[in-house]
Amino acid sequence: MKFSALIFLLLLFAAFSYFMARQKITTAYRQHKQKKKILTLPKYFGYVAALCSLLPALLVLFFLQVVEEPYINSEISAYIVESNIDANEDLDLYLNDIKSADTPEKVSALSPEKQQVYQRYHEIETTTNRTISVVVLALSILLAIWGLKKINTDTPARKVFEKIIEGILLLAASIAIMTTVGIVFSVLFESTRFFGEVPILSFMFGTEWSPQTAIRADQVGSSAAFGAVPLFVGTMLISFIALLVSVPLGLMSAIYLSEYASKSIRSVAKPVLEILAGIPTVVYGFFAALTVAPFIRDLGESLGLSVASESALAAGLVMGIMIIPFVSSLSDDVLSAVPQSLREGSLGLGATRSETIIKVLIPAALPGIVGGVLLAASRAIGETMIVVMAAGLAANLTVNPLEAVTTVTVQIVTLLTGDQEFDSAKTLAAFALGLMLFVTTLILNVIALHVVRKYREQYE
Repeated sequence: MKFSALIFLLLLFAAFSYFMARQKITTAYRQHKQKKKILTLPKYFGYVAALCSLLPALLVLFFLQVVEEPYINSEISAYIVESNIDANEDLDLYLNDIKSADTPEKVSALSPEKQQVYQRYHEIETTTNRTISVVVLALSILLAIWGLKKINTDTPARKVFEKIIEGILLLAASIAIMTTVGIVFSVLFESTRFFGEVPILSFMFGTEWSPQTAIRADQVGSSAAFGAVPLFVGTMLISFIALLVSVPLGLMSAIYLSEYASKSIRSVAKPVLEILAGIPTVVYGFFAALTVAPFIRDLGESLGLSVASESALAAGLVMGIMIIPFVSSLSDDVLSAVPQSLREGSLGLGATRSETIIKVLIPAALPGIVGGVLLAASRAIGETMIVVMAAGLAANLTVNPLEAVTTVTVQIVTLLTGDQEFDSAKTLAAFALGLMLFVTTLILNVIALHVVRKYREQYE
């Protein structure tokens, strides 16, 4: 049975359990005819019965789906050994050829030995899928019957339902936390392998980035250089230019929309401004490469300046335009949330509207504004497409915005593009760069939390 069909049947059984339990409790309430005994609405009994039928079956289905592929691989491997089939190539590649034969033409193109293994694979897969379907559906039906028998008017259904929802939310939070921990440890493990080949001081403080390695020692580029300082400087340079554009424009836009604009203007201007956040980054990249970069180059040449065709200034300007909504939207929300009494008190003491904004509203809303700026900074640091198309791939150590630079994220994409061998320092360097990005983001979050706590205690 297909996975989607199995999920649909589980949902159908859960819906059936819901209506049956609700009807059972409704009938029991009518028979008692004593309104004071109705402590819980019938729908909560239905919720408990539905969740009792659905959740354990979904957990078992997830577990069986996880162990299905390793089980099938082990059975096929044992069959190959028992049948004395000669698998000259790597076993994983051999099994991949078998699994990828999903059409009659691909099956007929296999060798006779592989066709024999394919037939066995198809039998094991069919049997396994049927077994999983039977086990999961049987479990769901049994739990539905058990739940309908156990549920009665004395069951604290509402409390049970709240506990189940609390458990689901705890599970969701745990999954998010464990995913973060898994990402950190996976990046840390691969970075440790990289630092085993390249000294960490050379990586952190080296000024030359040339990760290309050669197959033979006599080839050009056989001695790669992994000094990441040019990447860090390029990332900070482009992000700084982007923030120079986005923070003033975004903050001033937020102040106008929250304090000066009428409702009609605000209802039009704010959605139009937030459209910038929905434009794909590749469109911004095209705009930067085809419009902004040539304009800056021509302008620089008219002033007698040497401007690269791909410059940090072009990428930073367009990136700043892209992240304006991250600053303006959050700043507008926090400024609008400042209590009206602060405005009225400031104006009542004789302050002008601009003085009220500068000395009262902005300090009171500073935690939210810092959050918006932090979000914009993180977005700028993690941007890739605009930098690739407008700033290039050259790892130049410079703070001149008119020259071509590259960023950490661009180099990560470059290092992991195509078929890569995860035993080489070139590929492992991407994980070391990822670790540096993680540490940088962590430091920014710590600084932002410090600012938020300081001013929140002062103004709340």
